Amino acid sequence: MTISIEYEAEKKLDLPYEEIIREIVEASLDYEDCPYEAEVNVILTDDASIREINREYRQIDAATDVLSFPLVDYERPADFSHLEEQAEDYFNPESGELMLGDIVISVDKVEEQAEKYGHSQRRELAFLTAHSMLHLCGYDHMEEEERLEMEERQRAILDGRGYAR
Repeated sequence: MTISIEYEAEKKLDLPYEEIIREIVEASLDYEDCPYEAEVNVILTDDASIREINREYRQIDAATDVLSFPLVDYERPADFSHLEEQAEDYFNPESGELMLGDIVISVDKVEEQAEKYGHSQRRELAFLTAHSMLHLCGYDHMEEEERLEMEERQRAILDGRGYAR
């Protein structure tokens, strides 16, 4: 498993962010029964930078808490069964790992939303990581039914690792 974490924000979170991210990435893949070793890239940045990325890639000129950039096209969420048929598209030829994609998290939003929702920054970082990992596994929340399924999966992943609300 390759989990690359880059910390680009000036503001430092006072918590073991690498440990939390790695734990939740692995827990998410276990929960979704991913049969492969995977590769995930995580960037921790600030509101200004995530706003710029959001504007460039989503045409939304606002800071957000997390952005997900999946590299896999799923027929159904977390359906890993067809990926080997297109191995050259989805697997790193050097490591053999499934290239899931990139996650960008705003440390400003981690602090802000932890306070807003009345839980720890540790729990907020874990939540944003789990949320984004589900996107990298093909889930979305555009429709109400999708949103409810994603929320249940997030809750299960977080509760399973002791990050209950």
